[in-house]
Amino acid sequence: MHFEDERAGNLTFVLNSVENIKAVKSQVTMIVRGMYSNPPNHGARTVSTILNNDEFKNEWMNTLKLMTDRIKAMRKALRENLEKLGTIGTWNHITDQIGMFSYTGLSESHVEYLRNKYHIYMLRSGRINICGLNTNNIQYVAEAITDTLLNVTK
Repeated sequence: MHFEDERAGNLTFVLNSVENIKAVKSQVTMIVRGMYSNPPNHGARTVSTILNNDEFKNEWMNTLKLMTDRIKAMRKALRENLEKLGTIGTWNHITDQIGMFSYTGLSESHVEYLRNKYHIYMLRSGRINICGLNTNNIQYVAEAITDTLLNVTK
């Protein structure tokens, strides 16, 4: 399980003297000290509730299995579509990797082309979020990657 931090915003002070800066910093430091020493535990309590209740734990485990199976299926489908299209390169790394993200091996130029021509977004490093793929867009993505590799040099 993963819970994001409970960020609520930003507090900014605009001050016009060094003396005021020192005074405000001193007061704010005392106030936030308790927040650092005693961080929120909502996430920990939620995890404890789920893991200590057999019904909730089983539901979580089933959901987790559905998610991991879906990610594996999307990896397999992307690789199969790329190979079926005869896309330049080898694509076994797509199914050899694990997790929500995959390093495609595409260059920054390839990524820019995919973004501009096909509106497919990934990090400049070529890392793609596999969870963004589905049965309705997987062929489109594979065809776009194929076109990109045919038309864009690294």
